[in-house]
Amino acid sequence: MELRVVLVALVLLAGPAVGGVVGDAGPTRAGGESSVQEDQATCSFPFERVDATGTAVRIEAEPERVVTLNPSAAQTMWEIGARGKVVGVTRHAMNLEGAADRTNVSGAGRTINPEEVVGLSPDLVLAPNTVGNETVERLRGAGLTVYRYREAGNVADVYRKTNVTGRLVGACEGAEGTVTWMRERLSVVEEATRDAEPVSALYVFYGYTAGEGTFIDGIITAAGAENVAAEAGVTGYRQVNEEVVVDRRVEWIVLNSDSRTLPDSPAFEETVAIQRNRTVVVDINHLNRPAPRIVHAVSTLAETFHPEAYAAANATETPIPSPTVTPTPSPTASPTRTTATSVPADSSTPTDSPTSTRPTASTPTGDEPTTTDADGSGPGIVTALVAGLLALGLARWRR
Repeated sequence: MELRVVLVALVLLAGPAVGGVVGDAGPTRAGGESSVQEDQATCSFPFERVDATGTAVRIEAEPERVVTLNPSAAQTMWEIGARGKVVGVTRHAMNLEGAADRTNVSGAGRTINPEEVVGLSPDLVLAPNTVGNETVERLRGAGLTVYRYREAGNVADVYRKTNVTGRLVGACEGAEGTVTWMRERLSVVEEATRDAEPVSALYVFYGYTAGEGTFIDGIITAAGAENVAAEAGVTGYRQVNEEVVVDRRVEWIVLNSDSRTLPDSPAFEETVAIQRNRTVVVDINHLNRPAPRIVHAVSTLAETFHPEAYAAANATETPIPSPTVTPTPSPTASPTRTTATSVPADSSTPTDSPTSTRPTASTPTGDEPTTTDADGSGPGIVTALVAGLLALGLARWRR
């Protein structure tokens, strides 16, 4: 099919969408989620939408061959019932059901192999915000149509991204059903946590934590907890400062299935979480990827933090199964108590395991090269991690 990309003058980004072009340049831009939902009614082609680069991506006919450049985009395609269109995924999406049959388009380290992508002759390439503009433009220069998402900073952004993806690939009904399922499941969590006293929780991965402004912070908050790091004034992703741990009540410690190692320090030993064995391990594929399965991460945490209220809320709701997959229970194994130089326990996620507990550009913390990337424009998790590493003088956090 003929696909073309048209550059749009920046002035259009500040004004209303015209000529059938729907915007995705930012949360306050005309053509936000409501416009996506209105446009879902037809789900016809040709179709144009402004992406995070300010480019109007025009799709002449419904895509039949799609390449995803990060796990969250791939997971979204799976959930909306469009995985049959996917011909290429990155290595960290290979754990999705049937993804091993697709071509791995990852390059060395955590990069994308443009030649591999081009060789698949895709009708559409879905790229997260953590895929650099240089790579996006290189693929466009090779004649491919590439849509780059803006960053997903919260659950509402995941709803938007899901609807956007459905509209781009001609799976509007599947996207709408998936978003409905997410909203209904999370309404149970909201009911369970509405009147519950928030607990205090600290997320720890490879000696780092997630503060205010991170996707993880939003998940912890949605599950009915106060993020200890955010309450301490931490922003982005930073190394765990023991003063924060000592000075604040840590009732729960949240780990992901790729990093079950707790820092071996007196500060952690004295926390309520350790003394009362209150740790919870959440599947990294649900926690670190801004895609529909975050519902399972939020639900797991809410049930852990507020078991009675969660059970009561579920008793008043009709169980709502996932529209396309059977939810995979999150791992519940106890975390490994080792020193800071230990290799974390193996995960079911086929990632390149790090050899130390310090996050690096190759540390599998989520999307490719996370966001988590949280998808879209602006810095995602990887950008924040790199910034944290560059800051590793490291100025100690201020309370």
